[in-house]
Amino acid sequence: MGATLRVYKRRIRSVTATKKITKAMEMIAASRVVKAQRQVAASTPYASELTRAVTAVATGSNTQHALTTEAERPVRAALLLITSDRGLAGGYSSNVIKAAEQLTERLKAEGKEVDVYIVGRKGVSYYSFRERKVVESWTGFTDSPTYADAKAIAAPLIEAVQKDTAEGGVDELHIVFTEFVSMMTQTALDDRLLPLSLDKAAAESAESSKGEILPLFEFEPSAEDVLDALLPRYVESRIYNALLQAAASKHAATRRAMKSATDNAEELIKSLSRLANAARQAEITQEISEIVGGSAALADATAGSD
Repeated sequence: MGATLRVYKRRIRSVTATKKITKAMEMIAASRVVKAQRQVAASTPYASELTRAVTAVATGSNTQHALTTEAERPVRAALLLITSDRGLAGGYSSNVIKAAEQLTERLKAEGKEVDVYIVGRKGVSYYSFRERKVVESWTGFTDSPTYADAKAIAAPLIEAVQKDTAEGGVDELHIVFTEFVSMMTQTALDDRLLPLSLDKAAAESAESSKGEILPLFEFEPSAEDVLDALLPRYVESRIYNALLQAAASKHAATRRAMKSATDNAEELIKSLSRLANAARQAEITQEISEIVGGSAALADATAGSD
């Protein structure tokens, strides 16, 4: 076997092994995204109902609560960025980081300082490489987040919102994550969690209620106490839903990237096989030519001796 043919055979074996790995990763991601999609569907109604409840308390009372009242002159905002712990997902992490950068620029243009909180090693690495300050970060659970993870993330954020800005607190809380729209579509978006935008929340509540008449509420012991109890749950549920959306989006992106890699490997194997066949045919042709030439030379030599 010639040297060229050996090179092609070696490359075919290497690409075939890679194809097996990408195909396995595609199947794993496909199974995970189904589970994550179910979790998103299960968590969304809870987050929506909590939003309705908080909206009802805020609009049904005259209570001026720190978590629902707009600051006259906001000076600092917290930004929670949700990325992935792992790669091999196409442009998943880069897209959501780009959305966070755009939001940061917009907030700074409004004269606000931005405190960054990050979920996922990809985001942490991005900010660490550029030597940018990160207030707090969490890693190790982005593929399969739990409600306990959401509570751990929400705690310092709620504390920052409740503090005065002179003491390191923030006036606003924004979250940047990837929304799972479908298996083929995932969209990086930003959303302001706090202060709660009552107009937007009321519109979402009306949409989720589908024409139902919202009941009137009486608050015991007081509307402020109800808000104190509801808003931490609201933040936790919205963060949990965002984590699940991000996990489903990441698995879908991984599945799509691995399928593309598998298809590319198949095309490369076909191309290398054609080249290997051509090299083999060239070797056979050369061998035949050498045999025919040797036979003719032998016949000439025999005739000359006669």
